[in-house]
Amino acid sequence: MRLLALLCWLLCLPLAQAQVRPYDDIVASGVLKVAVYENFPPYSFQQDGQARGVDVDLANALAEALGLKAELIWVIPGEKLDDDLRNYIWKGHYLRPKLLADVMLRVPYDRDYTARRNDVGELVNEQVVIFAPYQRERWHLVHDTRRLPVVDSIGVFRLHPIGVELESVPSFYLTSVFNGQLSANTRHYPSPAAAFAALQGAEVDAVMALRGELQWLLHEAADPALKSSDNTYPNLGQPLWDIGMAVHESNRQLSNALDMEVEAMVRDGRLAALYARYGLTYELPGLYQDVQ
Repeated sequence: MRLLALLCWLLCLPLAQAQVRPYDDIVASGVLKVAVYENFPPYSFQQDGQARGVDVDLANALAEALGLKAELIWVIPGEKLDDDLRNYIWKGHYLRPKLLADVMLRVPYDRDYTARRNDVGELVNEQVVIFAPYQRERWHLVHDTRRLPVVDSIGVFRLHPIGVELESVPSFYLTSVFNGQLSANTRHYPSPAAAFAALQGAEVDAVMALRGELQWLLHEAADPALKSSDNTYPNLGQPLWDIGMAVHESNRQLSNALDMEVEAMVRDGRLAALYARYGLTYELPGLYQDVQ
């Protein structure tokens, strides 16, 4: 009872105001605080006690370009991206209100998302600037050619089991497309890695997940019988999208500096080389495809 009373008292206290660091303060500190998602290989994860991944390497490269050292802030994803932006970019989490990042990576770069308004016409994320698209992501399939030689259409999963992450876009898609005809052969797992392990164990004949996640798992498995399959997905609302980063709206000097460095890395091939380290295909975001 005393513990419950203490918790209620703490929740009623006014929150300490989170402070967004101006660009000059960031430079003076010698540190760039970068928010990356926790346990999200191949983008940001811990391996043998070391931070690894595409976004970790990118964070280090961006900080170095500004003459700074990257300090990683590991993000536990909320129910919605709005929650993550609020908790790590402009307001702070109620349990750690002072823990704000200077920049957050792997934020969808989408004009419709940025322009969303609430019931009274205000921008939902007016405190945030999303900028510097640095990768195009898409949904992808991997199949075991010993049991499923070719995936020429997702209709094959009327006859072959496929693994997906629980409560993911592939899960909702495969259980509803074709009037639910693939539902019986859609198997659910706690993560893409668990679904991939089921593929290796012959529980399923294919897996659908993010291309980056599957290419990393393929790279690690080194099994020539496991193949990627580029497919079209009928009635899938958004089969591909661009990934960028976010800062507080008051920190446009930082966003401009990072934007310039990202563009340089795209143009000179450093970003593609970074992805290649993890066995990933690098696909240009639409911003750069449009000007080629």
